[in-house]
Amino acid sequence: MASSALLVLLVLQFGLGQSSHKHLHEDHYTGEQHNPEHDMNILLGDEDTEEIKKLSPAEQREKILEIVKKIDTNADSLLSAEEVTLWIQHVYRNYALDDAKERFPEFDTDRDGVVTWQEYNTVTHDQLFSFDDVAVLDDPEQESLRHLHLKEKRRFDFADVDGSSGLNVTEFLAFTHPSEVDHMADFAIEDVLNEYDTDKDGFISLSEFIGDVRGEEDSPSQWEIEETVRFKDLYDQDKDGKLNREEQASLGCTQQLRFG
Repeated sequence: MASSALLVLLVLQFGLGQSSHKHLHEDHYTGEQHNPEHDMNILLGDEDTEEIKKLSPAEQREKILEIVKKIDTNADSLLSAEEVTLWIQHVYRNYALDDAKERFPEFDTDRDGVVTWQEYNTVTHDQLFSFDDVAVLDDPEQESLRHLHLKEKRRFDFADVDGSSGLNVTEFLAFTHPSEVDHMADFAIEDVLNEYDTDKDGFISLSEFIGDVRGEEDSPSQWEIEETVRFKDLYDQDKDGKLNREEQASLGCTQQLRFG
């Protein structure tokens, strides 16, 4: 089990993460710096890092090997990229489900088993906002709030698959963690198209992705350079200079992970 043994050695060399895996998305970056403890928490999955730290080095090694065996689904003693990807998805989705179940009672204020849009707004914003779908507001801050609120409402409605008066626990999971629920991919695509597809051709070009951020004489900023690289290397998988539907879904899910 060569690659698996190497993984165990890396775990033991760099130590176990200090934080629990409860807030997996939130601790991926500390400021602009990548947080290696996040990756450790992903590897450990449902295991309690604090409990593992109490074990002896030999017991820690044995525990990590048990986890590696879970990741190595075909038992070939090698961890493929696909196996690691599936494990990461498994950990994220378990976290998302646990988080949704834990938070659900806070928003279901009347304890009827569903969270209505009114309940969600009251708990989240301490009031029920009401904005016009089309009327643009003069105040930039209010307009930004209106835009975010309407986007949130669209996500709420999309998650409400049974068309009832509110969200059950499963639908609440889709609303609060759309990147972890397969059927929310259509919402992710709709969302990125609304934000980026200015010419309404169904694709997202690099210029649409970057936006109008500088004049013709200005040199590109570091942000523009980094986003261009991200577009070309991460999102545009077929290298045709534009994002198709599948690539748009990937963009939408990645934005959820980055910005929540």
